[in-house]
Amino acid sequence: MIVSHRSPIWRARVVRTFAVAAVVLAPIASVGGNSAQAQAPGPSSNVSVFASGLDNPRGLKFGPDGNLYVAEGGRGGTNSTVGQCTQVVPPVGPYTGGMTGRISRISPSGARTTVVDNLPSSQTSALIGGEVSGVADVAFVGNRLYALLGGAGCSHGVPNIPNGVIRVDSDGSWHLVADLSAFLMTHPVKTIDPDDFEPDGTWYSMVFARGSLYAIEPNHSELDRIQKDGKVSRVIDFTVLYGSFTQTAMAFHHGAFYVGNLGTFPATPGDAYILRVTPDGGSAKVATGLMTVLGVAFDRKGRLYALENFTVPGFPGPGAAFSGDVKRLTSNGSWETVASGLMFPTAMTFGPDGRLYVSNFGHGTPPGTGQIVRIDVGT
Repeated sequence: MIVSHRSPIWRARVVRTFAVAAVVLAPIASVGGNSAQAQAPGPSSNVSVFASGLDNPRGLKFGPDGNLYVAEGGRGGTNSTVGQCTQVVPPVGPYTGGMTGRISRISPSGARTTVVDNLPSSQTSALIGGEVSGVADVAFVGNRLYALLGGAGCSHGVPNIPNGVIRVDSDGSWHLVADLSAFLMTHPVKTIDPDDFEPDGTWYSMVFARGSLYAIEPNHSELDRIQKDGKVSRVIDFTVLYGSFTQTAMAFHHGAFYVGNLGTFPATPGDAYILRVTPDGGSAKVATGLMTVLGVAFDRKGRLYALENFTVPGFPGPGAAFSGDVKRLTSNGSWETVASGLMFPTAMTFGPDGRLYVSNFGHGTPPGTGQIVRIDVGT
């Protein structure tokens, strides 16, 4: 559940949004989402299902081979580390963890195969629905696949593997490139809320740019650089200028990062925005008037798109189901809706065909219900 600094109970945090959704949506979502779809309007006519059968799909990128690679959070686990290390405070913690995360490859025809499985996955306490986090995003450096782990670390019930960046080899093996759990613990941001603190972080978005990987961490609210040798450095501590607005998604375009956020909660239309962040850490708001942003992308014409997780004021729940959408920034600075009726989407990327691919049923629904949908954004 995400909680806001507008209330002493709710504080801004991406996994908390997912947790509320898990509690209230599980009863209405069947495998494939058919039951839930029967109770809510379907997606707009330009949306079609490209792939299904996924477990909490998150970040996704097209590889040099033309296939789509999808990070899947997995199904959590039952291992507890209570008494071994600092835990996330209740009701979100303590977490339990396992090795149920994976990365899938989706062919141009929509067929899914496993690239690597048995990756760290964790879940919140049963009090808020056991919401899952795991592999958060993927990126390519040449032909080599890298992944961002967001559900690992001792505080997530996975004591032997930290949150970090891993390199996936062609035989399905993987190696840790950078220990992001350790970096968070030794390089704290300016503002930390003790009631909303994740020792290992909840890493969410990653891109390759300027010869390095860059990752966003929403709970601590920071953008970090990961070099090829595994050295980690901070680009910007968002809490210095923007407070806990839960920075989530980013894209790299024309020499700068474009970073979206969830805003504060209860969610309010127009409360979220997109920042332009330069590689030296300079930042400025470039687009406002959004809500619950979990995806940022640019099309071939350089137009900016934002993925909104849900668009009903308040908190995620049955009333917010199928309210996710994609918006495009027009030349006059206003937003137009490109696609609607999405079910808690979590990430997006453009394909080589010029169409937009979105992780749908990205959280809060039973295992196997995740989808990738394909959207024709027009001209």
